[in-house]
Amino acid sequence: MTAPLLHIDTQTELPETADCVVIGAGIVGTSAAYWLARAGMKVVLLEKGRVGAEQSSRNWGWCRQQNRDARELPLSTRSLALWEEMTRDIGEDLGFRRCGLLYLSNDAAELEGWARWGRFARGEGVDTRMLSAAEATERGAATGQSWAGGVWSPSDGVADPSRAAPLIAEGILKHGGQVIQSCAARGIETEAGAVSAVVTEKGRIRTKQVVLSGGAWAGSFLHQLGIVFPQASVRSSILSLAPGIEDLPPALHTAAVSVTRRGDGGHTLAISGRSHVDPTPGTLRGAKHFLPMFAKRWRALAPGGLQAWQAEFETRKIWALDRETPMEQVRILDPKPSERLVDETLNRARRLLPALEKATVQAKWAGYIDSTPDGVPVIDADIGIPGLTLAAGLSGHGFGIGPGVGHLVADMLTGRAPITETDQYKLNRFDGSQWGKVAKF
Repeated sequence: MTAPLLHIDTQTELPETADCVVIGAGIVGTSAAYWLARAGMKVVLLEKGRVGAEQSSRNWGWCRQQNRDARELPLSTRSLALWEEMTRDIGEDLGFRRCGLLYLSNDAAELEGWARWGRFARGEGVDTRMLSAAEATERGAATGQSWAGGVWSPSDGVADPSRAAPLIAEGILKHGGQVIQSCAARGIETEAGAVSAVVTEKGRIRTKQVVLSGGAWAGSFLHQLGIVFPQASVRSSILSLAPGIEDLPPALHTAAVSVTRRGDGGHTLAISGRSHVDPTPGTLRGAKHFLPMFAKRWRALAPGGLQAWQAEFETRKIWALDRETPMEQVRILDPKPSERLVDETLNRARRLLPALEKATVQAKWAGYIDSTPDGVPVIDADIGIPGLTLAAGLSGHGFGIGPGVGHLVADMLTGRAPITETDQYKLNRFDGSQWGKVAKF
């Protein structure tokens, strides 16, 4: 069993030229290509496997402002409106709805942290409401427990991970762009130091602009070009329950477990922050950058094992562009979920919400969350090779802000005013003393 995903039919023939080639058709790549196509650019989106088949279909589906890093907050706020705009323009249901997010806690320190964030966020125009014990207990009535407090963020919501990226890809086609699945980008070529073409398994596309939105593959792809992108991927395990259980909060977070109502009426279950670190040479190369994060999260991270795809994917230092690459050998990253963690998640959810005792397990899966040392993405058009833009390292926050990241990429490439400031997303922040720091509020 794996994460459900809508299948779409796309083109198969490569064009000879393009204004821009986007590599990687997750939520970020599809959104970037969509906004570029809407801006009138001749854009080609390449995907080695299926649109949305990796982490973009394996997440909770949350689209939130609540508890965002201060550097991401403007982008997350803007993305909520963009979800609605894209839905109207594409004419398909992306599953986006502002159902509100509910956070419940009995931990005084956690509640104070939420309150401190709320004081900052309300100054930025975010609708976030602290709940008293009585209010939290009422909103969390499905748990049958009393709560010390909580947060209600009514303007936040969810979208459908099984439909969003594929339907945004349909929007690319609507605006004259091309989407090509089962076509791996092997690398880029340059002339006079700048991008001149993308080499794929099916041939070459001449272009002067490339957007790399390859998720967990981005660091190794850039390694081929001599560009250092500190990136670590952790394996997260999730399960879903079959439809049939009603009257639960549509999106609920507690320290024990988080529960989200899916588009099909079932529920996604996960434990926030609990992941496995599968050792790879790439992770070890960037270990110094991640020491502060690992030190902070050591209770939630568990050592994993070497997955078969990683040995080949990470250890081949330079890929030959005229031969099969790891991206063709592993079309879709589909790691095995931790059965122990899945069982623990299910047990916690049923203790939290007794109604879930009646629900059967529908599916279980794992996915790789690609992270940066400070947990904030890199969205940068100046990473060392003119014409090459990086949009990766979404650090588990990417699904909700995907439309905004894509719009920001399009802003950069078309020269229009960006929808938010960009300095906080630059790659070179990891060159000096800023890596590992967290924005204060």
